[in-house]
Amino acid sequence: MSTLTITSKGQVTLRRELLQHLRVRAGEQIEAFKLANGVLALQVKSQQDWSDFIGCLPSPPKALSLEEMNAVIEGAWAKTA
Repeated sequence: MSTLTITSKGQVTLRRELLQHLRVRAGEQIEAFKLANGVLALQVKSQQDWSDFIGCLPSPPKALSLEEMNAVIEGAWAKTA
């Protein structure tokens, strides 16, 4: 457990260990949720940054031609009909 101090301006600074636990960096935002009995829950605000997804999947063994892609799509539709 970490004890935090509130400044005269009503601000709280999260310690580095807590920021690392949340996996946040400078400039990112955190949402605070009020729970029962004076408890706050912190969550990293989701930011839809598509650049995070680039390269997350392995490269396919070979690139498909447009005709091959259409054949795969047609086959999938035929199975659902």
